[in-house]
Amino acid sequence: MLDRILAKRIIPVVVLDQASDAEPLAEALLDAGLDIMEVTFRTAAAAESITRIAKAFPEILLGAGTLLEPDQVARARDAGAIFGLAPGLNPEILAKAKQVGLQFSPGVMTPSDIEQALSLGCDLLKFFPAGAAGGPNMLKALAGPYAHTGVKFVPTGGISAKNLGDYLALPVVAAIGGSWMVDKKLVADANWTEITRLTKEALAAAAAV
Repeated sequence: MLDRILAKRIIPVVVLDQASDAEPLAEALLDAGLDIMEVTFRTAAAAESITRIAKAFPEILLGAGTLLEPDQVARARDAGAIFGLAPGLNPEILAKAKQVGLQFSPGVMTPSDIEQALSLGCDLLKFFPAGAAGGPNMLKALAGPYAHTGVKFVPTGGISAKNLGDYLALPVVAAIGGSWMVDKKLVADANWTEITRLTKEALAAAAAV
């Protein structure tokens, strides 16, 4: 999983209100050359959306995000998710992910969060909310005492096409999570061409870092 994330360095954070949008959105990302995506469990359509994408496009490294309850972890795994993420670190969630065989990246923001995550066997961590928590400067500071552990971060929150390079320039950053290329309005308008264009632009920017 980490190798594939490091190859692309972009994880689109998707919120789907209608499961029927799942396949065309996934196809738009694939058309741009991106075979990774995170579908968040913020809507009732999440599980079905993951099932549809997993069935239609098994080549996608498919994640489930905003997993806040053990039941959601099990549902995400059953739906076909390959990895899971959460905005925070909950040992109960991590235990459930281990039980069902779902690779998991908990969210961290502080040194204590990082140390707890490492103690629980997690070394690919979501850094959230990245912008509000200090952005690249905060990650530089955290890299000082923790980079030697092999920990990698996926900052999410407040990241855009304009600042993604500032994050990706840091060796401790594996990838960034962003939603601008899969904005809810673009999905609602079925503007798949624009989603493909924005995703290609993001991938090119990441590759240029």
